[in-house]
Amino acid sequence: MDLREVINKMIEADASDLHLKVAIPPTIRINGELSPLKMDPLNKEELRRAASSLMTKEQQNRFVEEKEADFGIGIPGLARFRVNIYIQRGTIAIAIRPIPKDIKTTEELNLPSILEDLALTVRGLILITGTTGSGKSTALASMIEHINKNKRKHIITIEDPIEFLFTDRQSTISQREIGTDTKSFSSSLRYVLRQDPDIIMIGEIRDIETMEVALKAADTGHLIFSTLHTLNASETVNRIISFFPPYQHLHIRILLASVLKGIISLRLLPRKDGTGRIPATEILVSTPTIREYLLDEIKTMLIPEAVSDGQQYNMHSFDQNIMSLYKDGIIDLQTALDNSTNPDEFKMRLRGIEQSSARW
Repeated sequence: MDLREVINKMIEADASDLHLKVAIPPTIRINGELSPLKMDPLNKEELRRAASSLMTKEQQNRFVEEKEADFGIGIPGLARFRVNIYIQRGTIAIAIRPIPKDIKTTEELNLPSILEDLALTVRGLILITGTTGSGKSTALASMIEHINKNKRKHIITIEDPIEFLFTDRQSTISQREIGTDTKSFSSSLRYVLRQDPDIIMIGEIRDIETMEVALKAADTGHLIFSTLHTLNASETVNRIISFFPPYQHLHIRILLASVLKGIISLRLLPRKDGTGRIPATEILVSTPTIREYLLDEIKTMLIPEAVSDGQQYNMHSFDQNIMSLYKDGIIDLQTALDNSTNPDEFKMRLRGIEQSSARW
């Protein structure tokens, strides 16, 4: 296997991912669907050589010890990539994702303009959530670049690995990579406030220590961006609280109500015309009602309703956004139903719209 040739094929096909695994041909993901390349199945030796060519000696040593490695690389003449190497059934497997060279605006990404407004918030906590491959890193990079173009700030990013490379414009951006520039999220966050940041971007919140530092930093007047692997706004709130033991829940609710500025949840849906994917979004913006609901465990269950009723604050639920995409002919009905939060309610609302249209 010529690894560069395979990566070239991925780029030419405009694929989002490349999977290399023993006993099957290289496989790419296009518009969310896996498609094998017309090549011979891979063997153990090919995967071992490919993995070795992608890793430094230090990364190889860490891989032998930890059985997995996650890092970013740039291949001259091609692009920058995020690489994950792991072991499955005793053999090496590799997942490679290309990272766009240019950071697109929210408009180019078909994301709501409220993201740019949130990016220019002075202080607080902004979270971008979704499953793996839903566009969290891309949306986050777009928001950071919007700040970079419009404000003079010192931005520190802590990433595992570094994905998008920023060029200083109005702002000064310091990018730190776990394993290369710092040992861990927790160790880097322990000292980050001494580095005079205005804005801190944490690649992902994975544990209680990282969440605690993020909340405290937001509470001391910094603007914090991060991501979580949660499906929607209400699940995100519950996940944040569940990081902590029960005796701390009231304190965390008070802190969260004080610092949370917005939650952007993402899902990538296939377009009806087959030309790619379109983001569906759920947007929560901190309002007096949202803050009241965050403070009360019982009222927290009302957050989805507040999001749906908050259009005047540029809020909307997934189902509202998916309905708009369906009505505009961008996605088909099955895609809408498969990705709606409540398919039965979605069908009822759809029937109501159709009946209303028929009367006219």
